[in-house]
Amino acid sequence: MENDKIVIKGARENNLKNIDIEIPRNQFVIMTGVSGSGKTSLAFDTIYAEGQRRYMESLSAYARQFLGNSEKPDVDSIEGLSPAISIDQKTTSNNPRSTVGTVTEIYDYLRLLYARIGVPYCPTHNEPIESQTIKQMVDRVMELEDKTRLMILAPILKDKKGTHKDLLDKLKKEGYVRIRHNGDMVLLEETEGFDKNKKHTIDVVVDRIVKGSDRARIADSLEAALKLGKGMALVAYNDEEILFSQNYSCKYCGFSVPTLEPRLFSFNAPLGACPSCKGLGITQKVNLDFLIPDRKKSIRQGGIVYYKNIIAKENLEWLKFKALCDHYKIDIDKPIEKLTKKEMDIICFGSTEPIDYQLESKSGTSFRKVEFIEGVCTLIERRFMETTSQMSREWYATFLSEAPCPVCGGKRLNEQALSVRVCGLNIFEWTQMSVKQSLVFLGQMQLNKQQQEIARLILKEIRERLQFLSDVGLDYLTLDRLAGTLSGGEAQRIRLATQIGSHLSGVLYVLDEPSIGLHQRDNDRLIASLKAMRDLGNSLIVVEHDEDTMRASDYLIDIGPGAGIHGGEVVAAGTPAEVMENPDSITGAYLSGRKQIAIPETRKKGNGLCLEVIGACENNLKDVTVKFPLGKLIVVTGVSGSGKSSLVNEVLSKGIQHSLGRMKVLPGKCKKIKGLQHIDKIIDISQDPIGRTPRSNPATYTGVFDDIRDLFAQTAEAKIRGFDKGRFSFNVKGGRCEACQGDGILRISMHFLPDVYVPCDQCEGRRYNEETLACTYKGKSIYDVLEMSVEEAIDFFHNVHKIRHRLQTLKDVGLGYVKLGQSATTLSGGEAQRVKLASELQRKATGKTLFVLDEPTTGLHTSDVAKLLEVLQRIVDNGDTVLVIEHNLDIIKCADWIIDIGPEGGDEGGQIMVSGTPEQVAACEHSYTGIYLKRVLEGKR
Repeated sequence: MENDKIVIKGARENNLKNIDIEIPRNQFVIMTGVSGSGKTSLAFDTIYAEGQRRYMESLSAYARQFLGNSEKPDVDSIEGLSPAISIDQKTTSNNPRSTVGTVTEIYDYLRLLYARIGVPYCPTHNEPIESQTIKQMVDRVMELEDKTRLMILAPILKDKKGTHKDLLDKLKKEGYVRIRHNGDMVLLEETEGFDKNKKHTIDVVVDRIVKGSDRARIADSLEAALKLGKGMALVAYNDEEILFSQNYSCKYCGFSVPTLEPRLFSFNAPLGACPSCKGLGITQKVNLDFLIPDRKKSIRQGGIVYYKNIIAKENLEWLKFKALCDHYKIDIDKPIEKLTKKEMDIICFGSTEPIDYQLESKSGTSFRKVEFIEGVCTLIERRFMETTSQMSREWYATFLSEAPCPVCGGKRLNEQALSVRVCGLNIFEWTQMSVKQSLVFLGQMQLNKQQQEIARLILKEIRERLQFLSDVGLDYLTLDRLAGTLSGGEAQRIRLATQIGSHLSGVLYVLDEPSIGLHQRDNDRLIASLKAMRDLGNSLIVVEHDEDTMRASDYLIDIGPGAGIHGGEVVAAGTPAEVMENPDSITGAYLSGRKQIAIPETRKKGNGLCLEVIGACENNLKDVTVKFPLGKLIVVTGVSGSGKSSLVNEVLSKGIQHSLGRMKVLPGKCKKIKGLQHIDKIIDISQDPIGRTPRSNPATYTGVFDDIRDLFAQTAEAKIRGFDKGRFSFNVKGGRCEACQGDGILRISMHFLPDVYVPCDQCEGRRYNEETLACTYKGKSIYDVLEMSVEEAIDFFHNVHKIRHRLQTLKDVGLGYVKLGQSATTLSGGEAQRVKLASELQRKATGKTLFVLDEPTTGLHTSDVAKLLEVLQRIVDNGDTVLVIEHNLDIIKCADWIIDIGPEGGDEGGQIMVSGTPEQVAACEHSYTGIYLKRVLEGKR
């Protein structure tokens, strides 16, 4: 059949070498290959981009103007394409209002559930607040015994001072005869007014009746009482009372709730959001560690950084603060640490009474005031909110840090929304539960028949979405977790769960390493989810390096053989078994076991020193105490969500940074970190981009471009023309082409068609002006050097030791194929991390440096992992320490020391399962990592 394949002809995007390939449809297809070989260029930049473009082309010109423009990929033809959906790692929202619940739409269904079957409770009296119809009230009264003497009253005042003469006169005119005043019956005609200094409770007697079969009279009387009592009515009988309410308001204190609707439970809507933090759950508060970093200093010595530059000057702000201190006799020469709590409260929050003070300005003008004087914290917080100057706002922000909102306590919603409960929980308490706990709670919910009928479809949707999250290994996440705190792999699997929930068929899904951050134990669940999507009638193209996922695929495509200009070809394609037998495929060689990363013969002993974290309890860590031996390659591992990042990034890394003088870094909660004196430098190498603009590139980031520009400034031509190194920068005026401002390309907006990028007609895409390009070194201009790959540049600068050394480190980390001038925005996360690693490797080892890497194997083929291990071992050989968070078994088996955290994710994690050498961990039967590691060490992978 013709339509059972995607046929690609002449793909030339990025480094692809005019490749032709047929990919089976409705199959689980894996694209693999060494880093930089062209997998992403084929999967995302060619197949997905063309599928997306064709869908957009089918829309009207009017609709297309609201969508982003899409360029046609460099390919001759693609046949058999379906509508394409990409699930990549770069779609995590950093919006503080975006949570796991909102991203998966579970929170939308929860809001609907609470609006339809939620019951409001008074936060003070813990009583349910229910709205009743007159029919329900009459039915309740008719349940009383016949011939019961009833009195129907309208409560109009509760504990209010005053004579209330006007109210009494109004009641007389309306024909009412009796009232109940503070529990005593009183005739209105005998009452002129009350004591204005005492509190009064008044209920008006609307009717007195003996209960019989006269429903109509009871209904009329209740209606009149409700009208007079503003929705409240009382029925008194036999020394007992029934209080009825037409409103959603508490019978005792009047706490009221608006009509329940989904908007009330949204922290993004004014109706439901906390009025103080506007639904963010956090506010900006002055952090005293930022404001007073050294408490041994006095105020006069500059202890309060905010006043440091105006102390003892004729500055009105300082004079006002001095008047505050003088009034309360606060000694500004005493060390701040010796001031009392009361004195600190006055300095921070201001006077508790109006102060009479006199100020004299620089010009000699004297004025006197009697007013409250603001404290320094109150002043900074107010000015931060009020100022319109960006520079001032940034200055005030240096003293602030995020703190839970004092009104809602971080719950984001107002009191009315939080008062509504379903099965005893308000909506915030539900979102605090993990996915796993939520599924258990759903199974235990007890609803009456009416509630079951109303909530049946809503609960079905919530249950399905929670189950999908559990199926992709995310059952440890809580629904209130901020989307910005998720790793790339977690965010991708959330989107995957959302797509499974949509039950689409006939769609082409393109995924980018969904197994990132997933422990081997959870891999089977992910693979089952991917196969479930395939079985719905979808085509899956997955860029992946994980061996388990590759073995489980229907079709495997190996792109290579090398990276960059050495790649871009289809090396092997077929079933995993066929690829394993292909002698040209590196992937096949590793899958079949012909090649493998060797296990070290001996484990490094280290330098005998260690860091020790005592009593760590950040996030889900349960009072953890653990040692990190120095001078070794340490790997921290464990199932997803077990607490690895909390321990390494939040507690240890931030704790060391704080101890090294970075006061703005707030470490995670722990009692103490011992051994900090053994570390004088910490290098945190994340996968964040090395630059946010296309102008940043590997040459500028590693600093080698400075050396290259110095070299060009030394050429004879540059000296004759009087050029310095600044002339060879494409970021500043002088040497760059001003027509394109050093970009080399011009963007032409085509409105309804995709934007067209054309080479600059002045410099012909070479970024520099003619005079600059005339200066050459060995016959090459500065532009020619930027177009070289790292490997070519090493040969070219062979005699220039400083440049060659820096370039060699890039090659050592497996980036020999990258162009020196390649835009930072086009580098993958793994490539960006290795550029950072290379720039740090150029520096001399101190023996006291700690390198921290978070999942450095992301995006790396097994052959690249081998190169990365060589680099990490080289750092350790130099006497420094490497600490890696990792799931990759090739890294784990080569570690000198392993710390395994578990046993599960979320609340069920946060404990040290085992720590020791790989052999010791493999011997631990209750460690999931140990079980998988044992197979690898025994060669049974």
